[in-house]
Amino acid sequence: MASALQKPLVLGHRGACGYRPEHTLASYQLAIDMGADYIEPDLVSTKDGILIARHENEISETTDVATKFPDRKTTKTIDGKSVTGWFTEDFTLKEIKTLRAKERLAFRDHSYDGQFEIPTFKEVIELAQSQGKKLKRTIGLYPETKHPTYFQSIKLSLEEPLAKELKAAGLNKKSSAVFIQSFELTNLKKLKGLTKNKLVYLIDDPELVPADFQASGDKRTYLEMVSKMENLKDIKKTADGIGPYKRYIIPEKDGKKLPPTELVKTAHAVGLLVHPYTFRSEEKYLLKEYNKDPKAEYLDFFALGVDGVFSDFAADAVAARDAYVKEQTQKEKR
Repeated sequence: MASALQKPLVLGHRGACGYRPEHTLASYQLAIDMGADYIEPDLVSTKDGILIARHENEISETTDVATKFPDRKTTKTIDGKSVTGWFTEDFTLKEIKTLRAKERLAFRDHSYDGQFEIPTFKEVIELAQSQGKKLKRTIGLYPETKHPTYFQSIKLSLEEPLAKELKAAGLNKKSSAVFIQSFELTNLKKLKGLTKNKLVYLIDDPELVPADFQASGDKRTYLEMVSKMENLKDIKKTADGIGPYKRYIIPEKDGKKLPPTELVKTAHAVGLLVHPYTFRSEEKYLLKEYNKDPKAEYLDFFALGVDGVFSDFAADAVAARDAYVKEQTQKEKR
Protein backbone atom coordinates (compact mmCIF):
# COMPACT_ATOMS: atom_id res chain seq x y z
CA MET A 1 0.00 0.00 0.00
CA ALA A 2 1.17 3.52 -0.74
CA SER A 3 2.42 5.20 2.43
CA ALA A 4 4.20 8.27 3.67
CA LEU A 5 7.43 6.68 2.43
CA GLN A 6 6.03 6.04 -1.04
CA LYS A 7 3.67 8.82 -1.94
CA PRO A 8 1.04 8.20 -4.62
CA LEU A 9 1.85 10.19 -7.77
CA VAL A 10 -0.26 13.10 -8.95
CA LEU A 11 -0.56 12.86 -12.73
CA GLY A 12 -1.66 16.05 -14.50
CA HIS A 13 -4.34 14.74 -16.86
CA ARG A 14 -3.96 16.63 -20.16
CA GLY A 15 -2.12 19.15 -17.99
CA ALA A 16 -4.46 20.98 -15.64
CA CYS A 17 -7.40 20.79 -18.00
CA GLY A 18 -9.93 21.67 -15.32
CA TYR A 19 -8.59 25.22 -15.61
CA ARG A 20 -7.06 25.65 -19.10
CA PRO A 21 -7.73 24.22 -22.59
CA GLU A 22 -6.33 20.69 -22.59
CA HIS A 23 -2.99 19.74 -24.08
CA THR A 24 -1.58 23.24 -24.26
CA LEU A 25 1.70 24.41 -22.78
CA ALA A 26 -0.36 26.68 -20.51
CA SER A 27 -2.29 23.67 -19.20
CA TYR A 28 0.91 21.69 -18.58
CA GLN A 29 2.57 24.68 -16.95
CA LEU A 30 -0.33 25.16 -14.57
CA ALA A 31 -0.24 21.48 -13.58
CA ILE A 32 3.45 21.86 -12.82
CA ASP A 33 2.78 25.03 -10.81
CA MET A 34 0.15 23.14 -8.82
CA GLY A 35 2.62 20.44 -7.89
CA ALA A 36 1.84 17.61 -10.29
CA ASP A 37 4.57 14.98 -10.44
CA TYR A 38 3.92 14.12 -14.09
CA ILE A 39 2.21 15.83 -17.02
CA GLU A 40 0.32 13.81 -19.61
CA PRO A 41 0.55 14.58 -23.33
CA ASP A 42 -1.69 12.44 -25.55
CA LEU A 43 0.09 11.95 -28.87
CA VAL A 44 -1.12 11.87 -32.46
CA SER A 45 0.71 12.45 -35.73
CA THR A 46 0.69 15.20 -38.33
CA LYS A 47 0.82 14.50 -42.06
CA ASP A 48 4.59 14.99 -41.97
CA GLY A 49 5.10 12.57 -39.09
CA ILE A 50 5.50 14.99 -36.18
CA LEU A 51 4.01 14.02 -32.83
CA ILE A 52 1.68 16.66 -31.38
CA ALA A 53 -0.36 16.80 -28.19
CA ARG A 54 -4.07 16.19 -28.80
CA HIS A 55 -6.48 13.77 -27.15
CA GLU A 56 -7.85 12.72 -30.52
CA ASN A 57 -6.68 12.93 -34.10
CA GLU A 58 -10.11 14.48 -34.83
CA ILE A 59 -9.54 18.02 -33.55
CA SER A 60 -12.69 20.07 -34.21
CA GLU A 61 -13.74 19.91 -30.54
CA THR A 62 -10.46 21.31 -29.23
CA THR A 63 -9.29 23.75 -31.93
CA ASP A 64 -10.58 26.33 -34.42
CA VAL A 65 -9.74 24.05 -37.35
CA ALA A 66 -13.31 24.10 -38.74
CA THR A 67 -13.11 27.88 -39.18
CA LYS A 68 -9.60 27.98 -40.62
CA PHE A 69 -9.79 24.90 -42.87
CA PRO A 70 -13.49 24.33 -43.69
CA ASP A 71 -12.66 22.32 -46.83
CA ARG A 72 -10.67 19.67 -44.93
CA LYS A 73 -13.72 18.06 -43.31
CA THR A 74 -13.95 14.37 -44.08
CA THR A 75 -15.14 11.01 -42.77
CA LYS A 76 -12.84 8.19 -41.72
CA THR A 77 -13.04 4.85 -39.95
CA ILE A 78 -11.03 4.99 -36.73
CA ASP A 79 -10.79 1.81 -34.67
CA GLY A 80 -13.86 0.41 -36.43
CA LYS A 81 -16.01 3.53 -35.95
CA SER A 82 -17.04 6.10 -38.53
CA VAL A 83 -15.85 9.56 -37.50
CA THR A 84 -16.54 12.81 -39.35
CA GLY A 85 -14.38 15.87 -38.79
CA TRP A 86 -10.88 17.27 -39.22
CA PHE A 87 -7.91 14.97 -38.65
CA THR A 88 -4.33 15.77 -37.66
CA GLU A 89 -2.91 13.38 -40.24
CA ASP A 90 -4.34 15.58 -43.00
CA PHE A 91 -2.33 18.62 -41.87
CA THR A 92 1.36 19.46 -41.85
CA LEU A 93 2.88 20.77 -38.64
CA LYS A 94 3.10 24.22 -40.24
CA GLU A 95 -0.67 24.16 -40.77
CA ILE A 96 -1.32 22.79 -37.26
CA LYS A 97 0.66 25.70 -35.83
CA THR A 98 -1.84 28.16 -37.34
CA LEU A 99 -4.59 26.68 -35.17
CA ARG A 100 -5.54 27.79 -31.67
CA ALA A 101 -6.87 25.63 -28.85
CA LYS A 102 -10.29 25.94 -27.26
CA GLU A 103 -11.99 24.42 -24.22
CA ARG A 104 -13.70 21.13 -25.09
CA LEU A 105 -16.39 21.09 -22.37
CA ALA A 106 -19.19 23.65 -22.44
CA PHE A 107 -19.38 24.04 -18.65
CA ARG A 108 -15.68 24.87 -18.16
CA ASP A 109 -13.92 28.23 -18.52
CA HIS A 110 -13.80 29.45 -22.13
CA SER A 111 -11.97 32.71 -21.47
CA TYR A 112 -8.70 31.22 -22.78
CA ASP A 113 -10.15 30.03 -26.10
CA GLY A 114 -8.09 31.12 -29.09
CA GLN A 115 -4.95 31.99 -27.10
CA PHE A 116 -2.75 28.89 -27.23
CA GLU A 117 -0.96 26.92 -29.95
CA ILE A 118 -0.99 23.15 -30.35
CA PRO A 119 2.34 21.95 -28.92
CA THR A 120 4.61 19.29 -30.34
CA PHE A 121 5.76 16.47 -28.10
CA LYS A 122 9.26 17.94 -28.31
CA GLU A 123 7.96 21.24 -26.92
CA VAL A 124 6.25 19.42 -24.03
CA ILE A 125 9.50 17.61 -23.22
CA GLU A 126 11.39 20.92 -23.29
CA LEU A 127 8.84 22.50 -20.94
CA ALA A 128 9.13 19.64 -18.44
CA GLN A 129 12.91 19.72 -18.51
CA SER A 130 13.24 23.51 -18.25
CA GLN A 131 10.72 23.68 -15.42
CA GLY A 132 12.46 20.81 -13.65
CA LYS A 133 15.72 22.77 -13.67
CA LYS A 134 14.00 25.96 -12.56
CA LEU A 135 12.07 24.34 -9.72
CA LYS A 136 14.85 21.89 -8.81
CA ARG A 137 12.50 18.92 -8.95
CA THR A 138 11.83 16.27 -11.56
CA ILE A 139 8.80 16.88 -13.78
CA GLY A 140 7.80 13.52 -15.19
CA LEU A 141 6.26 12.83 -18.60
CA TYR A 142 3.38 10.41 -19.15
CA PRO A 143 2.76 10.29 -22.93
CA GLU A 144 -0.10 8.26 -24.38
CA THR A 145 -0.19 6.91 -27.91
CA LYS A 146 -3.65 7.51 -29.37
CA HIS A 147 -5.08 5.05 -31.93
CA PRO A 148 -1.68 3.43 -32.63
CA THR A 149 -3.11 0.59 -34.74
CA TYR A 150 -4.90 3.13 -36.92
CA PHE A 151 -1.80 5.30 -37.33
CA GLN A 152 0.23 2.19 -38.16
CA SER A 153 -2.31 1.38 -40.89
CA ILE A 154 -1.80 4.76 -42.59
CA LYS A 155 2.00 4.52 -42.34
CA LEU A 156 2.34 7.17 -39.65
CA SER A 157 3.58 4.92 -36.87
CA LEU A 158 3.68 6.60 -33.45
CA GLU A 159 6.16 4.32 -31.75
CA GLU A 160 9.41 5.17 -33.56
CA PRO A 161 9.02 8.98 -33.35
CA LEU A 162 8.09 8.68 -29.66
CA ALA A 163 11.14 6.58 -28.84
CA LYS A 164 13.33 8.89 -30.93
CA GLU A 165 12.18 12.05 -29.11
CA LEU A 166 12.71 10.49 -25.68
CA LYS A 167 16.18 9.27 -26.65
CA ALA A 168 17.14 12.70 -28.00
CA ALA A 169 16.13 14.22 -24.66
CA GLY A 170 18.08 11.62 -22.67
CA LEU A 171 14.86 10.17 -21.28
CA ASN A 172 14.93 6.64 -22.69
CA LYS A 173 16.11 4.82 -19.57
CA LYS A 174 14.09 2.62 -17.20
CA SER A 175 14.99 5.07 -14.45
CA SER A 176 13.72 8.09 -16.43
CA ALA A 177 10.67 9.87 -15.06
CA VAL A 178 8.62 8.63 -17.99
CA PHE A 179 5.66 6.29 -18.32
CA ILE A 180 4.35 5.48 -21.81
CA GLN A 181 0.71 4.42 -21.82
CA SER A 182 -1.61 2.89 -24.36
CA PHE A 183 -5.00 1.19 -24.61
CA GLU A 184 -3.36 -1.30 -26.98
CA LEU A 185 -1.07 -4.05 -25.70
CA THR A 186 0.35 -4.65 -29.19
CA ASN A 187 1.54 -1.05 -29.21
CA LEU A 188 3.26 -1.51 -25.84
CA LYS A 189 4.95 -4.71 -27.05
CA LYS A 190 6.38 -2.80 -30.00
CA LEU A 191 7.53 0.02 -27.72
CA LYS A 192 9.22 -2.50 -25.42
CA GLY A 193 11.53 -3.31 -28.31
CA LEU A 194 12.30 0.36 -28.95
CA THR A 195 12.79 1.86 -25.49
CA LYS A 196 13.54 0.95 -21.89
CA ASN A 197 10.88 3.34 -20.55
CA LYS A 198 8.23 2.11 -18.14
CA LEU A 199 5.00 1.05 -19.88
CA VAL A 200 1.38 1.20 -18.69
CA TYR A 201 -1.60 -0.63 -20.15
CA LEU A 202 -4.77 1.48 -20.06
CA ILE A 203 -8.06 -0.24 -19.29
CA ASP A 204 -11.15 1.14 -21.04
CA ASP A 205 -14.86 0.34 -20.63
CA PRO A 206 -15.48 -3.28 -19.54
CA GLU A 207 -17.40 -4.46 -22.60
CA LEU A 208 -14.97 -3.05 -25.16
CA VAL A 209 -12.51 -5.16 -27.13
CA PRO A 210 -9.23 -3.24 -27.62
CA ALA A 211 -8.66 -1.95 -31.16
CA ASP A 212 -5.52 -4.04 -31.67
CA PHE A 213 -7.38 -7.14 -30.49
CA GLN A 214 -10.19 -6.38 -32.96
CA ALA A 215 -7.63 -6.14 -35.76
CA SER A 216 -6.08 -9.51 -34.85
CA GLY A 217 -9.32 -11.36 -34.08
CA ASP A 218 -8.68 -11.57 -30.33
CA LYS A 219 -12.08 -11.31 -28.64
CA ARG A 220 -10.93 -10.55 -25.08
CA THR A 221 -12.53 -7.48 -23.50
CA TYR A 222 -10.89 -5.01 -21.14
CA LEU A 223 -12.86 -6.56 -18.29
CA GLU A 224 -11.40 -9.97 -19.06
CA MET A 225 -7.91 -8.48 -19.15
CA VAL A 226 -8.13 -7.34 -15.53
CA SER A 227 -10.50 -9.91 -14.04
CA LYS A 228 -8.50 -13.00 -14.94
CA MET A 229 -5.17 -13.61 -13.22
CA GLU A 230 -3.64 -15.19 -16.33
CA ASN A 231 -4.39 -12.03 -18.32
CA LEU A 232 -2.86 -9.78 -15.66
CA LYS A 233 0.23 -11.97 -15.73
CA ASP A 234 0.24 -11.64 -19.52
CA ILE A 235 0.09 -7.85 -19.18
CA LYS A 236 3.01 -7.96 -16.73
CA LYS A 237 5.21 -9.60 -19.39
CA THR A 238 5.06 -6.30 -21.28
CA ALA A 239 3.92 -3.52 -18.94
CA ASP A 240 4.98 -2.13 -15.58
CA GLY A 241 1.49 -1.02 -14.63
CA ILE A 242 -2.16 -0.63 -15.53
CA GLY A 243 -4.23 2.52 -15.87
CA PRO A 244 -7.83 1.45 -15.21
CA TYR A 245 -10.93 3.60 -15.29
CA LYS A 246 -11.49 4.31 -11.60
CA ARG A 247 -14.83 2.45 -11.47
CA TYR A 248 -12.92 -0.81 -11.82
CA ILE A 249 -11.64 -0.05 -8.31
CA ILE A 250 -14.60 1.66 -6.63
CA PRO A 251 -17.73 0.81 -8.62
CA GLU A 252 -20.88 2.91 -8.47
CA LYS A 253 -24.59 2.50 -9.01
CA ASP A 254 -27.06 5.36 -9.33
CA GLY A 255 -24.39 7.82 -8.23
CA LYS A 256 -23.55 5.93 -5.05
CA LYS A 257 -20.39 3.98 -4.41
CA LEU A 258 -20.31 0.22 -4.07
CA PRO A 259 -17.74 -1.80 -2.09
CA PRO A 260 -14.26 -1.68 -3.63
CA THR A 261 -13.01 -4.50 -5.83
CA GLU A 262 -9.82 -6.49 -5.37
CA LEU A 263 -8.15 -5.05 -8.50
CA VAL A 264 -5.48 -2.99 -6.74
CA LYS A 265 -4.50 -5.91 -4.53
CA THR A 266 -4.52 -8.39 -7.42
CA ALA A 267 -2.52 -6.12 -9.73
CA HIS A 268 0.04 -5.50 -7.01
CA ALA A 269 0.29 -9.26 -6.43
CA VAL A 270 1.58 -9.75 -9.98
CA GLY A 271 3.88 -6.72 -9.74
CA LEU A 272 1.81 -4.13 -11.62
CA LEU A 273 1.49 -0.49 -10.57
CA VAL A 274 -2.05 0.96 -10.58
CA HIS A 275 -2.74 4.50 -11.85
CA PRO A 276 -6.53 5.01 -12.18
CA TYR A 277 -8.22 7.77 -14.20
CA THR A 278 -9.87 10.34 -14.21
CA PHE A 279 -10.47 12.43 -11.09
CA ARG A 280 -12.47 15.62 -11.53
CA SER A 281 -13.59 18.16 -8.95
CA GLU A 282 -16.90 19.24 -10.45
CA GLU A 283 -19.92 18.11 -8.46
CA LYS A 284 -21.41 16.30 -11.47
CA TYR A 285 -18.50 13.85 -11.39
CA LEU A 286 -18.52 13.14 -7.63
CA LEU A 287 -20.46 10.31 -6.04
CA LYS A 288 -23.05 11.27 -3.45
CA GLU A 289 -21.01 9.96 -0.49
CA TYR A 290 -18.28 12.48 -1.17
CA ASN A 291 -20.67 15.32 -0.33
CA LYS A 292 -19.26 17.65 -3.00
CA ASP A 293 -15.74 17.21 -1.56
CA PRO A 294 -13.23 15.95 -4.16
CA LYS A 295 -10.62 15.34 -1.46
CA ALA A 296 -12.77 12.56 0.00
CA GLU A 297 -12.64 10.63 -3.27
CA TYR A 298 -8.86 10.81 -3.51
CA LEU A 299 -8.52 9.66 0.09
CA ASP A 300 -10.64 6.57 -0.62
CA PHE A 301 -8.36 5.58 -3.51
CA PHE A 302 -5.15 6.36 -1.63
CA ALA A 303 -6.36 4.17 1.23
CA LEU A 304 -6.83 1.30 -1.24
CA GLY A 305 -3.18 1.59 -2.24
CA VAL A 306 -3.23 3.09 -5.72
CA ASP A 307 0.21 4.22 -6.88
CA GLY A 308 -0.99 7.40 -8.59
CA VAL A 309 -4.06 9.24 -9.86
CA PHE A 310 -4.85 11.09 -13.07
CA SER A 311 -6.52 14.39 -12.23
CA ASP A 312 -7.93 17.33 -14.20
CA PHE A 313 -7.47 19.40 -11.04
CA ALA A 314 -3.89 18.87 -9.90
CA ALA A 315 -4.14 21.30 -6.98
CA ASP A 316 -6.96 19.29 -5.40
CA ALA A 317 -5.09 16.03 -5.95
CA VAL A 318 -1.90 17.42 -4.38
CA ALA A 319 -3.82 18.79 -1.38
CA ALA A 320 -5.51 15.43 -0.83
CA ARG A 321 -2.22 13.57 -1.24
CA ASP A 322 -0.53 15.87 1.28
CA ALA A 323 -3.34 15.26 3.77
CA TYR A 324 -3.08 11.51 3.22
CA VAL A 325 0.69 11.46 3.65
CA LYS A 326 0.44 13.55 6.82
CA GLU A 327 -2.10 11.13 8.25
CA GLN A 328 0.01 8.09 7.33
CA THR A 329 3.10 9.66 8.87
CA GLN A 330 1.29 10.32 12.10
CA LYS A 331 0.04 6.72 12.20
CA GLU A 332 3.54 5.38 11.71
CA LYS A 333 4.80 7.49 14.62
CA ARG A 334 2.20 6.12 17.01
